[in-house]
Amino acid sequence: MTRQVPTRIANILINSLKGGVVPRAGLEYITVGRTQEINAILHDIEMIQEGGASFRFIVGKYGSGKSFLLQTIRNYAAARGFAVVDGDLSPERRFAGTKGQGLATYKELIQNLSTKAKPDGGALPLILEKWISGIQASVKAEQNVEGEEFEALVERQIYAVAGSLEGMVNGFEFARAVVLYWKAYREDNAALKSNVLRWFRGEYPSRKEARGDLGINFIVNDETWYDFLKLFAVFLVGAGYRGLLVLIDELVNLYKIPNSITRANNYEKILTMYNDVLQGKARYIGFLMGGTPQCVEDKYKGLFSYEALRSRLAEGHFATEDRKDMTAPIIRLQMLTQEEMYILVEKLKDIHGQLYGYTPSLTHEDLVYFLTVEYNRVGAQTHITPREIIRDFIELANILYQNPGQSPAEVLGGNSFQLARGGLENQEEVSGEFKEFEL
Repeated sequence: MTRQVPTRIANILINSLKGGVVPRAGLEYITVGRTQEINAILHDIEMIQEGGASFRFIVGKYGSGKSFLLQTIRNYAAARGFAVVDGDLSPERRFAGTKGQGLATYKELIQNLSTKAKPDGGALPLILEKWISGIQASVKAEQNVEGEEFEALVERQIYAVAGSLEGMVNGFEFARAVVLYWKAYREDNAALKSNVLRWFRGEYPSRKEARGDLGINFIVNDETWYDFLKLFAVFLVGAGYRGLLVLIDELVNLYKIPNSITRANNYEKILTMYNDVLQGKARYIGFLMGGTPQCVEDKYKGLFSYEALRSRLAEGHFATEDRKDMTAPIIRLQMLTQEEMYILVEKLKDIHGQLYGYTPSLTHEDLVYFLTVEYNRVGAQTHITPREIIRDFIELANILYQNPGQSPAEVLGGNSFQLARGGLENQEEVSGEFKEFEL
C-alpha cells in the first residue's frame, strides 16, 4: 500500500500525469528506478555546496523521464537549502540570439527562482529580505547596540557582502544594486525596491532608464546574463543558501534552429559554461540540461556538430549501455524496466483510490495484464514510453472508477485481454519477475 498522499498532492499528480505533464510537487510519492542517476547528481550537489560547480546533460527519448528526473532533483535541492532556477528553451528562449533570446532565457529563469519557502517561483524578493534580516540578526547577536549605531554596523556588513562580489565580472554593478535594495529596505521605499527588482530580473530595456531610476549605467543583456547567474550563485551563499542549481530542458529547440551560425553561437555559449565549470571559474552553481539523443549526437545539427563540444562530451572506449560511467558529463536515461513500471502503476492505483476515496479493485493480475497489453502493442519494443503507459493507466483507473459495473477485461477489450493472458502464459519468467514486486 502506498503511503498516504495529501489530497492536494494526489490531485496534482493524477491530473498532471494524465495530461502528459511532469508535476512540480509530490514526485517523491511516485519515483521508481533511476537510483544510479539520482545518486550521481546528488554527489554533484554536495560538491556545489562545498564551493564547486557541476555541469551535466540528461539525455533520453521523449517520454523517457528527463523532465521527471529534473523536477525530482529540483525538489530535492530546494529541500536541502539550495535556490533553484528552471526553464524550457523555445524559439524565443535560447542561450544566444539576435533578438534578445538569451535575455529571455535569463528572465524565465529568474522568474522561476525557487526556494524551500517559496517552491513555485518568484522567490527573489524573499531572498533579498531574508538576506537583510539575516545580517540584522547577526549584528544584533554580536553587538548590543541600537539606533543609528546598529544601522551603521548593518550597513557595513551589507557593503562587505557587496564588496565580495566586485571582483567578479559585472560584480560592481550587481553590488551597487544590492546596496540600493538595502537602502530601499531601510527607508521603506517601495518604488526603489520595485526598480531594483526589475533590474535584477533583466527587465530594463535600456541603460538610460536604469541610469535614470537607479544611477546604474548597466543592464543585463544577451552577452552578460550568464555572468549574472554566476553572481547570483555567490550572492545566494552569502544570503544563507547552499548554492544555485540551474535546470534547463528542451535542448532540442537549439537543434531545430535552421541557421547554422545561430546554432553554433548557442553551442559556443554552452561551451563557455562547461569550460567555466571544469576550470573552476564558476562557484556554488550547477547546471542540468535535458535533451534527446538526436539533439546531442547528430553530427550535422546537434551538440556534436560543434567539434569543441563533441571532443569534451563524447564517451570513451570502455563505457557500454550496461556498464556506465556515472561521472561522465552526459547521463543517458534508459527506459524504465517492466518491473519498475509495475511498481509505478501500483503506486498510481493507490493514489487514485486515495484521491477519489475508494478501495481500488485492480488486482496484481489486472496490473500485469494491463502492462502486458501495453508492451505487446505493435512497435512497443522501440517506441512505447513511460509517459504513454502512465497516461493509459490513469485513463483505465478513471473509467473503472466511473463505471463500477465494468471489469478491466471489458475496458481493455476482449481481444486485448486474451492477448495479455496469452502473453503471460508464454512469458512465465516475466510473470515471475512481476510477482516479486507485490507490495
